[in-house]
Amino acid sequence: MDRPPEAIAGPVVSQRTPLWATLVATFFGIGRLKPAPGTWGALATVLLWSAASSRIPVATRMWATIVAAAVVTLIGIPAATRVARGFGAKDPQFVVIDEVAGQLVALIAVPLVWKTFLAGFILFRIFDIWKPFPIRRLERLPEGTGIVVDDLGAGLYALAIMHLLLHFGLLMK
Repeated sequence: MDRPPEAIAGPVVSQRTPLWATLVATFFGIGRLKPAPGTWGALATVLLWSAASSRIPVATRMWATIVAAAVVTLIGIPAATRVARGFGAKDPQFVVIDEVAGQLVALIAVPLVWKTFLAGFILFRIFDIWKPFPIRRLERLPEGTGIVVDDLGAGLYALAIMHLLLHFGLLMK
């Protein structure tokens, strides 16, 4: 019995999809990891950002996180659009650049300690999966915008809860 190509090598994207879009949308292949590619994308973001942000001066770290999230969003939307079109799906699971953008939002202005990175990761994944109002509505936006913007909403929810936990000293004890 012949297996479809996606059973062997993962989802197949149209040959007309630009390589840059596939690399960006899958976060350089992280989206091909199973199970739960979105979780792998968020985890990779936390690990990479924890290493990168420790090298950024404290005075500019918050703005660096905001700029990183904005750049990922601005590049991620057209990449997600092209890959979704090439694959013929509204929001393919292997597109994880949205998790990268949302996870970065969840880490804005947090101290560089393992507790905040773990809490940011868990909170982001909860809100990304749960999609409380109005996040689920954001998925209705067209193409890559809908793919990415709902995760930005999940990141904002996670960010708000994270800063409440920090304000009340529940993460820094």
